[in-house]
Order: sequence, then structure tokens, then C-alpha cells
Amino acid sequence: MKRQRLWWKTLIAVNLVVATIIGSSSLFAGDIKIGIVNTDKILRESAPAIAAQKKIEQEFWPRDEQVKKMAAKAKALQEKLEKKSNAMTNEELREMERTLASLSREFQRAQRQLREDLSVRQNEEFGLILEQTNKAIKNIAETGKYDLILQLQDSVYRSERIDITAQVIKALEDQ
Repeated sequence: MKRQRLWWKTLIAVNLVVATIIGSSSLFAGDIKIGIVNTDKILRESAPAIAAQKKIEQEFWPRDEQVKKMAAKAKALQEKLEKKSNAMTNEELREMERTLASLSREFQRAQRQLREDLSVRQNEEFGLILEQTNKAIKNIAETGKYDLILQLQDSVYRSERIDITAQVIKALEDQ
């Protein structure tokens, strides 16, 4: 009899502990505030990103035009070679082919260098924007009392209710 009573008291105590744990964890889970940020969208649509893109375009426009002129020159030389090859001597033909090959190598080198320099410059500008973005996110997290803010790419599912990307874009515009 004493054993049964002890067993029931133990069972009741365990149930109370489990109920307390479950109740407090669900209360705790209700207090967590989570936000999601789409950094790709910020790097496309925010005012600093748009300004950086325009700045980079202006900076690289002259070099891009040079590369386009080189391409047009090579194309014109190729067409001339195709049209007049029958009327040329072997020496003239070889000279024109060497010139075309040299121009083609120069074009490819200039194009590759332009892409590399553009990539480095974009990374520099986007790095600065990401620093500003992180500051804005931290400010929003502190003022909004968020417990966790994740990047959209790190989430499997999200509700639009927790997406704070628009707030971050507005905060960047206000800076």
C-alpha cells in the first residue's frame, strides 16, 4: 500500500514537472521575435546600391566603349579579310591574318581585364553597402526587440509577416 501511494505521488510529481516545463517552454517560444532579411533585394533595390551601380557604370563606361570599339574593328577586319582574300597575295593575306589574330588577343585581354576590374570594384562597393546594411539591421533588431534575424537564403520557410527587408531598405535611404 505504501509502495502504491509512493508510486502515485511520484507519478503526480513527474506530471507536474512535465506540465511546468511544457507550459514554460511554450510561453518562452511565444516571446521569441524573429526577422528575415533578403540581402539580394537590398543590394538591388536600396538607394545606396542603386547609387553605387550608377557610380560604377560611369567609372567603367569609357573602358567598355574602348572594348566595344576593339570588337567592331576586329569584326570589320574579319569581314574585309573574307571579302578580299581572293584578290590578295599570300603575303598580304598572312599579314592581315596576323593583324586580326593580334587584335583578337588584345580584345580578349582587354575584355578579361575589364571584367576582373569591374568585379573587384563591385565587391568593394557592395562590401560598404553590406556594412551599412548590417548597422541598419542591428539598429532595427535593437529597437524592435528582435531575438534573431536571419538572411532569407538561410530559411526554408518564412512568413511575410517576419520579413523586415523593406524596413532595412527604408533605413538605408534615411541614412
